[in-house]
Parts: sequence; structure tokens; C-alpha cells
Amino acid sequence: MILVADSGSSKTDWRAYSPNQTISFQTQGINPYFVNAQDVVKILTKNKELAKYAEEIKEIYFFGSGCSSPDKHEVISNGLSAFFTKAFISIDNDLIGSAYATCGNNEGLTCILGTGSNISYFDGKEVHKSNNGLGYVLGDEGSGTYFGKKVLVSYLYQNMPEDLAAEFEKTFEVDQTTVIQNIYHKPFPNTYLATFSRFMINYKAHPFIQEILRNGFQEFVDTNISSYSNYKKLDCHFVGSIAFYYQDELRAVCAKNSIKVGKILQKPIEGIFEYILKREKLFLKA
Repeated sequence: MILVADSGSSKTDWRAYSPNQTISFQTQGINPYFVNAQDVVKILTKNKELAKYAEEIKEIYFFGSGCSSPDKHEVISNGLSAFFTKAFISIDNDLIGSAYATCGNNEGLTCILGTGSNISYFDGKEVHKSNNGLGYVLGDEGSGTYFGKKVLVSYLYQNMPEDLAAEFEKTFEVDQTTVIQNIYHKPFPNTYLATFSRFMINYKAHPFIQEILRNGFQEFVDTNISSYSNYKKLDCHFVGSIAFYYQDELRAVCAKNSIKVGKILQKPIEGIFEYILKREKLFLKA
């Protein structure tokens, strides 16, 4: 049985393949900047369905946020190998997986707009290293963490319009002490901030939210996409919940900047899964 995973900071999507069946799983996000090998085992153990097949898994292809260096690969590999004791394990970063899902074997730019944000250039065979992807403290422009912070800060500073503030209070119970505790003293501050971005979905027609979205996507373009000199000539693909749910606003900003939008996928796992099976000369049943 072959297992393919696409992992962000919030959640991990898994697809398992055998000649007789294809199975889907989902677990908590597995990012080596926020979890260690022991945490990986605990996360996997919680999914009883996944654990049931642990002995049958012979190959694992894991594509994850934060898996951009050998030491981070080792964190994930150690955790996976402790749980899947009979499996060959391959670890790559999420940009490579997203490039497989969107570009296939073609040249293009692939952008991640989920809990965090990033971008890569794919030449049809390899993802080229970039200076982007600085994380939620220094970067993550246009991400769930970025927008969640914008929404939360506007509420705490009382800059949010009164009608939106009233709705925000119905949705979240927040105060300065609670927020500081969660961001500075508890694990996963990035995913905590990203939860507040979900507030925008029901009020995205509001001028205040529209401005936040336009400014955030423009900042992503200015900081990330336009750093590639040939960006106007390439198809630019997007993956992640932020890109998917706010694609109208994203497309508008891209059109303003003469960017050719390609695929917009909420979850790249299906495309990655099909790419891996095709590469390994395996085929799904019709």
C-alpha cells in the first residue's frame, strides 16, 4: 500500500492506494517547526482508521509545510518511521507537491495561500529555490494567518466598523489577555491567528473586508509574484483555502497586475496523489 500526504500547519490530507482500494484520511497539521517526532506519532495514533493500515503501508510520499531543510525532513521522517515501521519514506516540502498538483509537467508559478503563504517557480521538472516563505512572523502575506491578524487587530484597536465588530463579538470571545496568552505562550500561534480569518467569509462583501482582502493579495503579489521577472508570461496557480474561498477577490487583484491565473485548488492532495501514481506507473480503478 502506498500513502501520499499533503500537510499544512492546520491539517494533513492523506490518500492511500492499493490495487483494491483508495482510502482518504485527515489529521492535524504536521509542520516540523511546531511539532517534533513524538508529536507526529501522537497525531497519527489519534486516527484509528489510519492506524489500522500502518503495517500495510510500504511507501510514503509526504509533502509538508516547513519541510524545506534536511533537519526538518528528519523530524518528520523519524515520526513517520516510528509509526509506519515497514515503509520507505520520502519527504519533500509542500511547494513541490503543489507544483505537481497544478503544473504537472509544465512550467509555471505555484502559490500557496492557506494558513501560511509561499511561492515557487517550477520548470516542468524541478522546483527552484526562492527567498520567499519567511513564516508568519516575517512573511505569510495574503495567508489565513495574515488576514486573521488583520481582522483581530482591527477589532482590538477598535478600528473595525461597529456593525462588523458586533458580529465579531458574537463569533469569538476575545480580549487582550486571552489573545496575548494564545500567541506568546501557547503552541500553534499561527493556526490560532488563522482562525480569525474565517470571520471574513460571511462578510466578504463588506467594504472593510474587501479592502483587507485586496490589500493582502496585492501585498502577496508585490512581495512574492512580482519577484519573478517573467511572471506575466507564466501561468500562476494557487492552492489553499484562502485562495479558494476568496478567489473572486484574488482573480481581480491578479487581473489588475496582468497575472495569468491557472488552477485554483482548495486541496492539492488529489492532484499530488494522481501525479505520484502516474510517476510510479500505478493506476486508479475506473
